[in-house]
Amino acid sequence: MNKEYRIQRYGHIRQGRISLNGIPRFESNETDFSIFIKSAYKNFDTQYPKFFKMDSLSKLALIASDVLLENENEKNIALALSNRAASLDTDRRHQKTIQDIENPFASPAVFVYTLPNICLGEISIRHRLFSENSFFIFDRFNADSLFEYANSLLANQKSEKVICGWMEFDQGKYDAFLYVVAKNGIFAHSIEEINRLYLTP
Repeated sequence: MNKEYRIQRYGHIRQGRISLNGIPRFESNETDFSIFIKSAYKNFDTQYPKFFKMDSLSKLALIASDVLLENENEKNIALALSNRAASLDTDRRHQKTIQDIENPFASPAVFVYTLPNICLGEISIRHRLFSENSFFIFDRFNADSLFEYANSLLANQKSEKVICGWMEFDQGKYDAFLYVVAKNGIFAHSIEEINRLYLTP
């Protein structure tokens, strides 16, 4: 297996800050995620009306991918994301709608987001990506698994690039980390480097 793949760039969304390769692109003191992510949407002039109908996990993923894929022309890009809570935040909202005694009917607008991999579809539609995509549930950020999966996709020519990372949203708390793996790039594609970039403020 080719050991020479590289990480082209990486991005974070954490604690009111959106960064690319460690450089801030947007910062806010807003603690309410809904207000913060809408402010980011306006700041980047995203122009994607469907954004306002999405659940919080998909909004987080969309803005993170927009920053990461700015000026990207390649469409054969695979996606390999992960988190701990799956779609639990939306699942709770869905549960409340069907337990409502006065109006016990599921909301289609909420129900459609009760799988974490829906955010992969939103990214793919937004950026017109046509490759493999998978969403993994781990109890913590798992660089080892993402490293092996990205290497396998590239070595087997399933895609030209792979976006990997951690996309967590639960009860207002959020943590997004994405990085692009390809044949060339700035950073080493190694488990140690992935963990270092993940922990970079």
